[in-house]
Amino acid sequence: MLTGVQFRSGCALLGLLLAGCGDPGSKAPANAGPTLGTTQAVVTGSAPTSTPAAVKGAKLVGRWLRPDGGYILEVRSVDSASGRMDVGYLNPRPIHVALAEAKEVEGKLTVFVELQDVGYPGSIYRLTYLAQVDQLMGTYYQPTADQSFDVEFVRVP
Repeated sequence: MLTGVQFRSGCALLGLLLAGCGDPGSKAPANAGPTLGTTQAVVTGSAPTSTPAAVKGAKLVGRWLRPDGGYILEVRSVDSASGRMDVGYLNPRPIHVALAEAKEVEGKLTVFVELQDVGYPGSIYRLTYLAQVDQLMGTYYQPTADQSFDVEFVRVP
């Protein structure tokens, strides 16, 4: 649910966007707003353009090694619109990945991976991409032991 401030900010932004869409043949200024007999565009959803988060998501593609156990997280692709990731997880055999997504949170590129397989019933990785060292760092939650562990992944060339 939007707060009043978010709604007002969104409306202000929408107003600015629509103000720049004036008809060059119109006598009314572009920012004059709608007049009788005109149609006003309604903006819904999000445009399928690259956002900073989507551009950063491309940096995740590749093979990542968890040095403390030899586990491999293979990021095959990141969907720029939804943040959904095509990911494989190997220990050393494939483990089923139920959900994988990337998003930007407070200016940081984050990764969420949920495993659903024998021995991995809902195990979760919550990772942050550290561009300065090209690593993924975060936590691994193991529900069978109800424990979280600090982990890191390094890129495999």
